[in-house]
Amino acid sequence: MRVDDTHAEPQYARRYAVLSAIMLGNIMGPIDASIVNVILPTIADFFGASIASAQWVPMVYLLTISSLLLLYGRLGDIFGYKRVYLLGLGGFIVASALCGLSPTIHSLILFRGLQGLAAGTMMAVPYAILTASFPPTQRGRALGINAISVSAGLAIGPSLGGFITSVLTWRFAFLINIPIGICGLLWARRVIPDLRGQAGKLDLFGAATAFVSLLALLLFVNRSQGLGLSAGSGMMLSVAVLAGVTFVWVERRSPQPMLDLGLFRDLRFSFANLGALLNFVSQYVMVFVTPFYLQRVLHYPLRILGLIMTAFPLAVMAVAPFSGAVSDRIGTRGPACAGAAACALSLVLMGLLPPTARARDVVWRLALFGLGTGLFQSPNNSAVMGSVPRPHLGVASGILATMRNMGMVLGVAAGGAALYAFVAPEILEKSSLGMPEALVFLRGLRYAYTAGAVATGLAAVASLVRTR
Repeated sequence: MRVDDTHAEPQYARRYAVLSAIMLGNIMGPIDASIVNVILPTIADFFGASIASAQWVPMVYLLTISSLLLLYGRLGDIFGYKRVYLLGLGGFIVASALCGLSPTIHSLILFRGLQGLAAGTMMAVPYAILTASFPPTQRGRALGINAISVSAGLAIGPSLGGFITSVLTWRFAFLINIPIGICGLLWARRVIPDLRGQAGKLDLFGAATAFVSLLALLLFVNRSQGLGLSAGSGMMLSVAVLAGVTFVWVERRSPQPMLDLGLFRDLRFSFANLGALLNFVSQYVMVFVTPFYLQRVLHYPLRILGLIMTAFPLAVMAVAPFSGAVSDRIGTRGPACAGAAACALSLVLMGLLPPTARARDVVWRLALFGLGTGLFQSPNNSAVMGSVPRPHLGVASGILATMRNMGMVLGVAAGGAALYAFVAPEILEKSSLGMPEALVFLRGLRYAYTAGAVATGLAAVASLVRTR
């Protein structure tokens, strides 16, 4: 039952205003990411750029975000979560303006990298702000309601991007962030409490080795997706491993480490983060390969394809707030395990779809996956954030965000690897497939869906590992 703000403890008095400010900022990242995926061919045609060059527009954004989340979490612990969040939101607004005014494809790539640098702070500290602003008995509900903003952004982004680009130009798909961002910045500055940081020093060497390790690992996964192992990708993997080992060595000996490795001694914290990683792998297997099935096998046009794919985020929006509230009452293990299991079932059922399926056959399977995702995420996030002491909320929030982004990259890589392994390249290059080719393509899809089902099945098992 909701407690009236007038009777709340002082630090929780404006908690729902804080939640609204975080949600307003959170919706911008998913909208921006999903819009860019839709308008990327238009951008490539406008600049006369190759696909190889254009694909760096979304990729550099993801790389810069993922590589710095741990650093931003630690900055929040030291300098205060509000300060870090507002700085990132302001930077995101400026970078969005620069993206919209880019004169060349190369400048757009550069400004998207700057946009990713700013967006990382908006992803790294919100969980910490909400955990500090809500009492433990309402944490799951708050995180569940917050999930609505992410799902809403993913749901409306493709349609919004297509509409803006058709009515105006692709530039306004970036410029729309400016008024939304200014409103979010002013509201967040007013209502988010000044959560003071803890006295400490920034571990610059640890931050540098973490950045190099994560960046090299993500580049390795991206480069290996379609090309397989090569000398270049092998070197990236070697750099990632060497920097990762160095990072662990530095953190174990630093008096004030960027990442307190002792956090992972808590089984609830470790396995809940592992579950988050595996579930996001399955999510991005689903959202990466399903459009290919809808377009190339079932021959749906882009506008219908977008409507079908919204079944997933809409189901997440409907379920996430309730799963968070339920987990506040009965604990996180049951809802998280059931949600991950529902995702696995959905992926198995997707793999059984024939080349003559109807739209409703895909829609209810996607809705089942969204139901499972909404049922899993809020309790699992609550388990992560509820298992760390308050001085480490920023780092814990950064770790959780890192797991999410790593899962995205690995999910796309797993789906792509399955297609390249079991489908001939000449079939993959065709935009429309006849029946014999569609059957071959479906075989690759089934392996991709199976990989996603195994990942989120393991997430269900990880959800059962909890401590008080």
